[in-house]
Amino acid sequence: MNLSDKELRKKIGRTCACFNLRRAARVVTQRFDQVFRDTLITANQFSILMASYNQEGITLTKLAKALGMERTTLSRNLLLLERKGLVTIATGGDRRQRRIKITQDGCTLLEKSLPLWQRAQDQVIEAVGQEQWESLLAGLHKVARSL
Repeated sequence: MNLSDKELRKKIGRTCACFNLRRAARVVTQRFDQVFRDTLITANQFSILMASYNQEGITLTKLAKALGMERTTLSRNLLLLERKGLVTIATGGDRRQRRIKITQDGCTLLEKSLPLWQRAQDQVIEAVGQEQWESLLAGLHKVARSL
């Protein structure tokens, strides 16, 4: 393989799983961030709040795994959410363990954010098409489970 080969470089750009998944993720994230702008949270923070709501008292480690995030990245995001009063971070049974709970303010913000989330979700599905979206979603779930 020779990187000076222009055709090879083009092929990598067209077919690289990491590059193409990350590019699509950035574009979709930008759309959700734009819709959430007035809530003062990001799409990433919305996902963290939703996962915290769905699994009240979840440990930091389990939450990071569920979200596919590094613990340090999740910790930084949780500290921002804690400062906004949207989550609490408490010591678990083991002093090294941290348990995440969404606050009432966090629940209220999620409720207000749901129609905005639905708008962004509908925009993405409309852009891709329902059938193709379902296929893509199944593929993404498979990738996340397999690696």
